Amino acid sequence: MSALTNTLVGPSSSKVSRVVGIMAIIATVFMLLLALVWSPPEIDQADAVRLFYVHVPSAVIALYVAFTITLIGSIQYLRKRSVFWDLLAHASTEIGVLFCALVLVTGMLWGKPTWGVYWQWDPRLTSTTVTFVLYTGYLAIRRMDLDPAVRSKRAAILGIVSFANLIIVRYSVEWWRSIHQSATFGLDTQLDDLMLFTVFWAVVTFLLIFTWLLIHRFRLAWFEHQASTSSLDDAIAARRAERSHPPLAGESV
Repeated sequence: MSALTNTLVGPSSSKVSRVVGIMAIIATVFMLLLALVWSPPEIDQADAVRLFYVHVPSAVIALYVAFTITLIGSIQYLRKRSVFWDLLAHASTEIGVLFCALVLVTGMLWGKPTWGVYWQWDPRLTSTTVTFVLYTGYLAIRRMDLDPAVRSKRAAILGIVSFANLIIVRYSVEWWRSIHQSATFGLDTQLDDLMLFTVFWAVVTFLLIFTWLLIHRFRLAWFEHQASTSSLDDAIAARRAERSHPPLAGESV
């Protein structure tokens, strides 16, 4: 019982997470100064371009970091049935869905001054929305009342299948006619030096924030797993004790 109590009250933070958290705070302050103060307005979009410094990093983290970890964790879970990989995939998906929602919201806000409307059924927007729905479905599976092994297996399969849609998101502006701009980074980028540095710094900042969140969410998931395992072990031990000590006469069964 004491082991279970210690597990429940154990902190989700660690020395590493505290260091990452401090780095994330410092990077965020510097990013805000770059994005809101030092970086100039864009010629055509004026100050609306400042949404760019949130929209693009959110997309990078969600699509290329968080959901890639989900893919790797899902594959490893199916190969090894490892609780570590299962919980890591789950934690990364939760945070990835959060960043994906931020991509859609900032994209809509940016679309109003750029396209004149909040939403267009553009290939990039549509495929990103499908991504959000797929990984939300992954989280829904994790909440289903199923045997834990079955639930984890189904979630892992969806985590692998859903990654294929990220390829569509990546190449949607090239495969179909799209009003969405092409790739931001490349040899022919039209961003000036300060704007380009601001975008890269924003990506680094969001990566630090993602890492901090992932550490905490994974540790919390691990504590929950340990608590549920301890509770199950206690229940089994109690049941075995009942069987080894039959009730005395007059006691209820």
